[in-house]
Amino acid sequence: MLNKILTLAAVATAVTATVAALLSGPAQAAAGDPIRIGFLTVKSGALAAGGKQMEDGLQLFLKEHNNMIAGRKVELFVADSAGQPAITKTKMQELVEKNNVQVIIGPLAAFEALAVDDYIRKAQIPVISPSAAAEDLTQRKPNPWFVRAVGTSAQPTQPFGEYAARELKYKRIAIIGDDFSFGHEGVAGFQRTFEENGGKVVQKLWSPLNVADYGTYIGQINPTVDAVFVSFAGGNGLKFIKQYNEYGLKGKIPLLASMTAVDEGILKSMGDEALGVISAGWYTAAIDNPANKHFVEGMNREYKQDPGYYALGAYSAALILEQALKTISGKIEDKPAFMAALRNVEVAGDPRGMLKLDALGNPIMNVYIRKVERKGGKLVNSIIKTYPDVSQFWTYNRKDFLAAPVYSRDNPVAVNLEK
Repeated sequence: MLNKILTLAAVATAVTATVAALLSGPAQAAAGDPIRIGFLTVKSGALAAGGKQMEDGLQLFLKEHNNMIAGRKVELFVADSAGQPAITKTKMQELVEKNNVQVIIGPLAAFEALAVDDYIRKAQIPVISPSAAAEDLTQRKPNPWFVRAVGTSAQPTQPFGEYAARELKYKRIAIIGDDFSFGHEGVAGFQRTFEENGGKVVQKLWSPLNVADYGTYIGQINPTVDAVFVSFAGGNGLKFIKQYNEYGLKGKIPLLASMTAVDEGILKSMGDEALGVISAGWYTAAIDNPANKHFVEGMNREYKQDPGYYALGAYSAALILEQALKTISGKIEDKPAFMAALRNVEVAGDPRGMLKLDALGNPIMNVYIRKVERKGGKLVNSIIKTYPDVSQFWTYNRKDFLAAPVYSRDNPVAVNLEK
């Protein structure tokens, strides 16, 4: 009889445990498992400097958070795309299908993001872009699984073109840019607003991403232009600006630059040749707010350098991930809820200030006009003007903007070119 009672008690205990597990087990199990993050970066080639800075930014976030996000441990899987679209796709597939990651931060370049767009849609893998600025991923062909921590290629150059014409009073400008989508789109945004405000782009030159020497291009610059605008990524800005000085053009023809051409990550390797270069971007280490001071101090402490475009992008991507997961109590396994949280995220403590995304998954941010100066014994991008709350559509009507073709190498058409 006693055995029978004990048996019945054991059965009751087992049933109770089973019911409890059914009711709460999955959530508890999920909370105990690490969040699996894929990080797709570049470790070789012209973009490797940016890739290293991206990794530094992400690792700083993880150190500050004891490798935890929303109360769960993080397991990070790092893949090197080498800045090659085919390799980017292969590495992304490995992260998803071999490493079973639940979210990807990356890739670095615009052309890489375009190369994996179809796969992201097919795999339905949430992606937070820390730097890839390809316009159409949040414009005419928005990817429902893709959000940005940073803006589009032309988001900072559209206000910059206006600034160059209205405030710098430049009339005729020559342009040299990296011959890939980021360069094309950034140049296009600058050209459009510069010419709409009375300026003329009289020369456009395109250099390969892995160009070894800029002498051929510098030698072609029309000496009568008011300024030269350059759009470079990775370490190309470093090479160009040094050669621009060596060819004797510094002090003769003012130099305007894309955000990445004088990024803090390479500015540390420049000298007086960079002084006075004016650029536009949504970030500079000089932004004066508590969150940015904390970020800059952390990067200087851990990596002995100021953060720039790439480090900020990865750090902010992690902040976006953290806030989205907090919204859904860390349950990244609920993909629809996680993706909805990502697309509606608001981050109060981003180094840029309050960060919000538009309806297509792209941030609305301040754009800063910056000037390279020497302060405290180092080169910095000092803020000389702020354009608040800049949309990827600038001041244009969104419907009209999206009805037009995407910015490209030949759009808008350069009708003012001089021989």
